[in-house]
Amino acid sequence: MSEPSPRRYDLDWIRIGAFFLLILYHVGMFYVPWDWHVKSPQPLAWLEPVMLATNPWRLSLLFLVSGAATRFMADKLAPSALAGQRTARLLPPLVFGMLIVVPPQSYYEIVEQLGFDQGYLAFYGRYLTASGNWCDADGCLITPTWNHLWFVAYLLVYTLILAGLIAWARPALRRLEQALERLPAWALLLIPIALLGLARAVLLPRFGVTHALVDDWYNHALSFSMFLFGYLTAKSEIIRGRLIGLRWPALILALGAYLAFSHYAWTWRDAATDPAASLVLVMRFVYAVDQWCAIAAILGFGARHLNRGHPALSYLTLAVFPYYIVHQTVIVVAGHHLAQAGLPQGVEAALLIGLTVAACGATYEIVRRVPLLRPLFGLKPEAPAVTPAERVLPIRNG
Repeated sequence: MSEPSPRRYDLDWIRIGAFFLLILYHVGMFYVPWDWHVKSPQPLAWLEPVMLATNPWRLSLLFLVSGAATRFMADKLAPSALAGQRTARLLPPLVFGMLIVVPPQSYYEIVEQLGFDQGYLAFYGRYLTASGNWCDADGCLITPTWNHLWFVAYLLVYTLILAGLIAWARPALRRLEQALERLPAWALLLIPIALLGLARAVLLPRFGVTHALVDDWYNHALSFSMFLFGYLTAKSEIIRGRLIGLRWPALILALGAYLAFSHYAWTWRDAATDPAASLVLVMRFVYAVDQWCAIAAILGFGARHLNRGHPALSYLTLAVFPYYIVHQTVIVVAGHHLAQAGLPQGVEAALLIGLTVAACGATYEIVRRVPLLRPLFGLKPEAPAVTPAERVLPIRNG
């Protein structure tokens, strides 16, 4: 097995980029014709292939990078300490988010989709007590809910599972890590594609994607496998070198698969009949090619070009999680009200992006300065300042 690598700045940059792509993606969800919490009165069909450019891989990449970050923590902590520290970092934002951050999303959703007009206070009491009975032909809104914070809930559960595996099956994890390093380069592309395509062909039609944790088996197969892969390969110079070597073939395959799948999705988007079952099956594997090859290309190019620090990196690494926590609520609230202002759509979209970034930035700047708020947004308690009188060299014997 290869020697442990130093800090992976490339993974930090990739994590930051993936989160900011997610923010832009959710702005796009306001305008694309797909179902979402609130919608622009003028949906843009041409956004569908643009959204599909990141849809197959953006969250899988985040789980992979999160698994890699967990590896660096796990190598310094006992499994129980890892579980405790990650629970302390992830559970408060999840609970706070479900109680404070997310409810406005559900409120504006029922205002737009169900015509709810009783005000936020009346809504909030029913939100907390799961007594809203907000239903339409597509189902009922179950509250309290975590909406976009499902990622935090899943990450917490996966980390606890991993801590158990480290405690009880560490030798098996080491053997699996060594087996991954023995794979030839071609297998590092083809085997994940085959597994992801098989999961999409077998599990997705049966379970769908629910984000409800207990019945989300396709999503678990996808997300936990990415999380575990990130953990197993984070310190492997062999895997890192192979991904660098695969970056151009992976990029070409990802682009080709994206063009094929987006053409398929566009062609059948308004079709009165479903495509042939054989075509659907083929496209599930084409989707898997796009999914894994895009990730492999990003990891390869990142390892080749981004493994360096920068003054902005420390700031963004801390800021990105608070940004993530609040961004969707800002988009929902601002989008709902901007849509009523009658602005040109280009101006409206620019304002929506600008307001989202500004609100996220202001939130982080406030939160990082208030000790009581820091844990609610996933930030560690601030280290106490060291006074000049405390900066004394230790006394050495002799």
